[in-house]
Amino acid sequence: MQRRTLFTALGGALAAGALAACGDSPNANKDTANGKGADHLSIGMPNGTVSENNNPFIGTSAGASLGYRWVIYEPLGMWNNVKPADPAKPWLASEITWAADYTSLDVTVRDGATWSDGEKLTADDVTYTFNLIKSNEALNIFAIPFGEITQDGNKVHIAFTSSQFTAWHKIISQIPIVPKHLWEKIADPATDPVKEPVGSGPYTLTTFSQQGITLARRESGYWQDPPQVKELRYTSYTDNNAQTTALATGQSEWSFVFIPSYQQTFIAKDPEHYRVWAPGVLGIHGLYLNTTAKPFDDPSLRRAMNMVINRADIFNQAEAGYFHPELKSVTGLPDGAGDAYITAAYQGKTFTVDVAGAKKLLTDNGYTYDGDTLKDKTGKAVTIKLSDPAPWSDYQTSLEIIKSNLADLGIAATVEKPNQNVWDANVQKGDFGATMRWTNGGSTPFDIYQTVLDGDLYKPIGTAAQQGNFGRFKSPEATAALKAYANATSDADRTTALATIQQVFVEQAPMLPVGSDNVGGAYSVKNWIGWPSDEDPYAPLQPTQSGALDVIMHLKPASA
Repeated sequence: MQRRTLFTALGGALAAGALAACGDSPNANKDTANGKGADHLSIGMPNGTVSENNNPFIGTSAGASLGYRWVIYEPLGMWNNVKPADPAKPWLASEITWAADYTSLDVTVRDGATWSDGEKLTADDVTYTFNLIKSNEALNIFAIPFGEITQDGNKVHIAFTSSQFTAWHKIISQIPIVPKHLWEKIADPATDPVKEPVGSGPYTLTTFSQQGITLARRESGYWQDPPQVKELRYTSYTDNNAQTTALATGQSEWSFVFIPSYQQTFIAKDPEHYRVWAPGVLGIHGLYLNTTAKPFDDPSLRRAMNMVINRADIFNQAEAGYFHPELKSVTGLPDGAGDAYITAAYQGKTFTVDVAGAKKLLTDNGYTYDGDTLKDKTGKAVTIKLSDPAPWSDYQTSLEIIKSNLADLGIAATVEKPNQNVWDANVQKGDFGATMRWTNGGSTPFDIYQTVLDGDLYKPIGTAAQQGNFGRFKSPEATAALKAYANATSDADRTTALATIQQVFVEQAPMLPVGSDNVGGAYSVKNWIGWPSDEDPYAPLQPTQSGALDVIMHLKPASA
């Protein structure tokens, strides 16, 4: 879920969030008020200010943070993380075939697709895109071990040096295909802002400003029936409150945002039209610790911190009792979605708040107390800085609860509130003490644990780690077990590897798991219908996911 699977790659635009709360919004669907059918969809995210960047490979770009990269650029297939075990729906590839051992992939490139500049999309473009990622480490954010990439007519064969059983969905659905004839002229594809994006999707970028970003439907050349939504209007609001106000007043029609007391603050404003759908997935949220910073390089201290986190308080107070369901298993796996993956050693073992036990663990391992103050093994008071962007109100409340929990252990914590771009850069570079963040998600627990534990994602402090191991955790045992799980050819071998992975996760506590993830959204059916639901969960309802395009393709005017 690349996400915060919940705020996948957040970063935003619209410094003046008050614009959303009053006045005549530029996003208001005036045609509906005049009795005409709506012609545009207003989409919002609570991300603050963004810079003009439409590079689909950059997670902090405006296109990624608001989600519009996925209506300009398209993947080979659509993977539905609400039903993660299902095969991908063919998209730019008309046929997708994996080898039995997942060490190679064959795709047939769809006939009739064109770029928005009129050029034909061909197998050359697909081959170029994957070779571009293979040859550029900064673009290979999933650390895919590419082998030889060849083509024959409209077919592309992609080999890998190891099984991609746990990563197939990333390769198929989370890599945007780009036009060779334009991208081969870009000096540095990993940093270029791509001010005038050209993609194969049904929309083109028409305006970019801090007040809003507009995309218009291509009126010709799209490879399938065009969407019925003529125009997409994206706005990035200052924070969760501003975004919620925009939803409640109808100025924003679709968002992924945490809404405290959502029944009262959103649904009750227009119960006939307002909806929330929050399906769960295999992804989690928790407190990442910088394991290179003393004394937090000590597993005994991290375990003690894990023992005092009050997850029930975080769920009920910070997550409004619905948004990030409380994690109970010590393995960090969500109830329901993760049940089948809890290994024998941890069956029935759940989190409990145990301050006395945590203090004993510390004093047994060389820590001391001076009154209520915890001293490390050198006699220095233990302090920590917690950080998350100010607009993320649920995370901010979580940090305040954690601050209080740590105080019970004798650790003095402070909370910092950098803007999203600064926060994201700091986390990627390892310049933080502790931070609430999400993990990736997938069709197995692999992605959860890989995000936290994988040594193959390790980067030195100061070098950006885009997809995981933000805490710079080192465990050759965990890295080897992750590889064994990914390459296993039997369920028994996967279970053996998973047991090792969970043992490292539990006993060394590099990340303190708190809540599970969802890929839902808040939306309105006043102007548009056809949204995914419990009855028809055809796609995730999060506008920053690649499946957002599938949602838009399903929408029809409510007036029809």
